[in-house]
Parts: sequence; structure tokens; C-alpha cells
Amino acid sequence: MSEPWTIERICDALGNPALAKRALAEINKAPAHQLLQAFAKWERIAKNTVAAFEQGSEIIAHESRGEEPPGEWIDGTERIQGQAARIRARGAA
Repeated sequence: MSEPWTIERICDALGNPALAKRALAEINKAPAHQLLQAFAKWERIAKNTVAAFEQGSEIIAHESRGEEPPGEWIDGTERIQGQAARIRARGAA
């Protein structure tokens, strides 16, 4: 998108009402000398959120066509299964 980032656009891009509320609160409560920093922080988070959504959409599109998703992927199945086994061994959930 080439539209300028605004507070409204940041909140929309966050895609979560609770997160948008938090962003608004931080920006609204920032002292004047820290306002730009608060805005920049939430602009970066919004940009990262949009990028992650776009990447996810690209992966879904590739998989729906029966193609391998782009990029290099690391299979973490064994690591996650090992962590789950350790948690179960400690009696959690």
C-alpha cells in the first residue's frame, strides 16, 4: 500500500480490537516529546502484521495449488513433540 500511515490505518491493520485499543491508549497517553516514538512503534507493528498476513496468504495460495510454499522451512515437529512430552511428564495439562 502506498497510502500514508495514520492512527486509524494502524488500528485497522492490527486486526484485533484489543490490540488497536492498546495502540490508541499508548499513542494518546504519550507525552508530546514521545508521541512520534509511540506512533513509530505501532506503525512498525502494523507493518509487520500486514506483512505476516500477506506472507500467510501467499503460502495458502501456493498450498491450494498443490505447490511447495516459497522460502526455506524448518520442520520443528520433533522439537515440539519433545517439549510436549516434557510438559506431560511434569504433570501439566
